[in-house]
Amino acid sequence: MRKSTAQPGWVKTITLDPPSLENNTADADRFLEGLKKQLGTDALSIDLELLFGLPERLRTQGFRVRCVVFKDLDRYAVVALLDPEDPQPATGLALDIGTTSVVMVLVDLETRQPLARRTFTNPQVQIGPDILTRIHYSETREGLFHLKALLVSAINENLEALCRMKGLKKEQVYIVSAAGNTAMTHLFLGLPPGRLIREPYIPVVNRIPLLEAARIGLRVHPAGRLFVFPNIGSYFGGDLFAGILYSGLHESDTLSLLVDVGTNAEVVLGNRDWLMACAGAAGPALEGGVTKMGMRAGPGAIDRVSIDPATRKIRVQTIDNQPPRGICGSGLIDLAAALFKAGMINVQGKFNPVSCSEHLVQRDGEWHFVVVPGRETATGEDLTLTQAELDSLIRSKAAMYTILETLAHSVGVSLEDIGAFYVAGAFGSVIDPDSAIGIGMLPDLPRDRFHVLGNSAIGGAVQALLSEDGIDQVGKIRDRTTYLELNVNQAFMNRFSAAKFIPHTDLSRFPSVTVPSVLKPALESKRTPLS
Repeated sequence: MRKSTAQPGWVKTITLDPPSLENNTADADRFLEGLKKQLGTDALSIDLELLFGLPERLRTQGFRVRCVVFKDLDRYAVVALLDPEDPQPATGLALDIGTTSVVMVLVDLETRQPLARRTFTNPQVQIGPDILTRIHYSETREGLFHLKALLVSAINENLEALCRMKGLKKEQVYIVSAAGNTAMTHLFLGLPPGRLIREPYIPVVNRIPLLEAARIGLRVHPAGRLFVFPNIGSYFGGDLFAGILYSGLHESDTLSLLVDVGTNAEVVLGNRDWLMACAGAAGPALEGGVTKMGMRAGPGAIDRVSIDPATRKIRVQTIDNQPPRGICGSGLIDLAAALFKAGMINVQGKFNPVSCSEHLVQRDGEWHFVVVPGRETATGEDLTLTQAELDSLIRSKAAMYTILETLAHSVGVSLEDIGAFYVAGAFGSVIDPDSAIGIGMLPDLPRDRFHVLGNSAIGGAVQALLSEDGIDQVGKIRDRTTYLELNVNQAFMNRFSAAKFIPHTDLSRFPSVTVPSVLKPALESKRTPLS
């Protein structure tokens, strides 16, 4: 490995000595040797198509060459040769390929600054809103091709719109960096994901080689490259790799934990020396996905709830202050915490008919708790929470806490040892730690240890476009990460039973949570020994 003298970023400009009778090295060798010296590597390749115009380009540009390079985890490639006097930017596209939404960011590769951002609904939702439905649909060749075509076509259309917005051409996009969970990565690349949901849960591939973007149908520069974040198994995907990269926890001396709640709850614990990861089914309820009034965070979604313990009057706050349409995950967690604090639900999450009387109505043989009456909603219908829906939330919060606890115990630490707690995703951007702690979903840590990352997957995908170091860090993260399989972990089930109470059967774990005095005897009677 040579010592690098390169400027940061993927756009390099080098000046070469012109050939002479004393220095008659071939044009390509001359160019590659100069570029290798700047990059500090011998692992460099160039496509035959680029060599065709190289002689003329070198001579008309006075042997000064501006080029776009990229690398996978261990080898560089020359992507394009550019005019050093051309003021037009060379750009890259970062993608967060989510189950429900796709986020894209256009980045100037030379200045390393974002140029534009766009979010759109993943068109695969028309086949099925959940991953499982899509995987079953993909088990025919036609179904797999259809799912891939829907996604790639939508990416191309939205990229065209981004480029028009900035006065650019799509051919000025030379690098694409994509992060998604394992299933979405497979569907994006057109790889059959069926084995992900069958024991022993094996992906087609974990480390995806650097690809020509055109091979999967992306309409960017004809020689543009596609970097796809790797995954480890079925439930630890490239989106979490990107999140780790964005958080920087893999470079920290502090014991840190990252939680990203989406389709599943994906968790990684560690520091610069080691990383341990796992995933579990705790996501849909925590995103408001199991309630009839549930919706993703957006205009009109209830994201904050408070209840006056004396009057039991409910106050809600919505995104963009619009009339309530539904409730997102943070609002649902707020609601449960407020109901508990007001003594309107007990330690098992069951409604107290006496204290909830004016809010409880019976419909179709089921009790509904009216959060917002129809006269105050955007739809004119009551926004309600049923006991079954609340029970599902309690199971999800218990699963979330148990995932965290089991992961910590697997490496011989306690949750109290965590020095930095990163919460990622749309869920994490609006969650109130006090409410999450109040129902026993997150550990009772000092609040200054909690850090909201927002969309860490797109953040990491952007970082891969900024410099070689971002790509190198992905390799380091992959090499030091161990995956813990929870499906066969008996300790998980033991702890899960103890966590299905608010906040927990062991109140010493939640010293900041005030349990209404009327509920304490019931909680004491439910205490069980923990393994």
